[in-house]
Amino acid sequence: MSTPALKIYNTLTRTKEEFRPIDPAHVRMYVCGPTVYDYAHIGNARPLIVFDVLFRLLRHLYGAEHVTYVRNITDVDDKINARAAERGISIRELTEETNEVFQQDVKALGCLEPTMQPRATEHIAQMIAIIERLIASGHAYAADGHVLFDVPSMQNYGRLSRRSLDEMLAGARVDVAPYKRGDMDFVLWKPSKENEPGWDSPWGRGRPGWHIECSAMSWAHLGETFDIHGGGIDLVFPHHENEIAQSCCAFGQDVMANYWMHNGFLQVEGEKMSKSLGNFITIHELLHTEKFGGRKWPGEVLRLAMLRTHYRQPIDWTVKALEEADINLQTWRRSLGNVSPRDITGIPDRRVVLALADDLNGHEAIQLIGSMTEDASSQVDVANNLAFLGLLPHRYTQRGFQEAMERITNKFQMQESQIEDWTAKWNKFASSPVNLGELSDIEDAITSDDLNTRIEVRLAARASKNWAESDRIRDELAAMGIALKDNKDGTTTWEVKR
Repeated sequence: MSTPALKIYNTLTRTKEEFRPIDPAHVRMYVCGPTVYDYAHIGNARPLIVFDVLFRLLRHLYGAEHVTYVRNITDVDDKINARAAERGISIRELTEETNEVFQQDVKALGCLEPTMQPRATEHIAQMIAIIERLIASGHAYAADGHVLFDVPSMQNYGRLSRRSLDEMLAGARVDVAPYKRGDMDFVLWKPSKENEPGWDSPWGRGRPGWHIECSAMSWAHLGETFDIHGGGIDLVFPHHENEIAQSCCAFGQDVMANYWMHNGFLQVEGEKMSKSLGNFITIHELLHTEKFGGRKWPGEVLRLAMLRTHYRQPIDWTVKALEEADINLQTWRRSLGNVSPRDITGIPDRRVVLALADDLNGHEAIQLIGSMTEDASSQVDVANNLAFLGLLPHRYTQRGFQEAMERITNKFQMQESQIEDWTAKWNKFASSPVNLGELSDIEDAITSDDLNTRIEVRLAARASKNWAESDRIRDELAAMGIALKDNKDGTTTWEVKR
């Protein structure tokens, strides 16, 4: 059966085009990632989910080993400097803490880990190299410790956003400075004060501008030109426009990426999201607090609520939409009564692939899954489609079971009898209809770093004769399928209950 042709809407040409990779054996995609100064908001979740679906589709069409997906981490930025100073912590401490939460949130949304997640601070040398090329070719100039891109030196500047000069001036929030030759010129490098992060460069100690970071990281990992560049529609100008200017002028190429994809805006309950309106909400809050709609929302519900609207259309993020997505998921999962994890390969139905191959038509793919749940003979197909779209937890697939088993046996110093017990338990679940609660509790307990910590806390409680606390921890673990055994020498071992 032939592979369906992928068609995507290219912002650069304003048309839907058939995707033709530069090298089918190595499809390359870059998507702008987080600036790790604060938790990612729900608007940030949309490109994470959209381009994760595209990543999954490309892997399906071309083979997982033939697709490289780069999503960067911006860990040097004036917002980071300001937030670290405000909290009284180091910049490194802030970025590490924020990135850790980001990674947890993205995983909860069902996103695969990108092939690479490069950090801006690890690519300063590449940034300096690009800037030197731009100066040498007459597209940039140094002035007063700064280096700026000379916008008029690029004849087709503005091709992506298709804005007039006046519109670009209005939209760029132009900084007025005496060292700039033109109002539109933007910063590639700027000097750093003693209390700011900085690196040695031919222009003095300083730090990069925002736009040069993505040009450097995409060049380092994908080459001078690559297939797809993605992000939110708000990044078209000035960020993506300036990326194109830097990369094309530095490397003498006509394009930076052949296809530019952008997801639409998100508003909350009919209004633009902003802190002043009190409707600014983060992914973390939706997952872990009852701030929105009076309840916590599972990551799969958030993901489905996003996919029900075509990625290029604006989306209104409402409690009602989440409630409807939750009902959809529950209905679909109930239809999986006779499906076991061993049946779930994650290989999607061809009709779903065809829908997604038409410019990521997630709305149509979701409708197809809904119609299939009414057919008892389609249970396995429904499960595979849900897994492919990231709407079924990975642990309920063949591969997820295998990976979890490997994690468990590698993580703990298990005795042979314990491994046999766990394998028996594992195989029982793998050959039984999907249970979306029981298995997750057991796996989370066994693979969690805090299992040993819980045992140590219980030993301390026993040593201080705090029998109530000791019994509480024992009972808590027993409810998760973990049996503790206290030994005469004062140690405690554990095993999985049959």
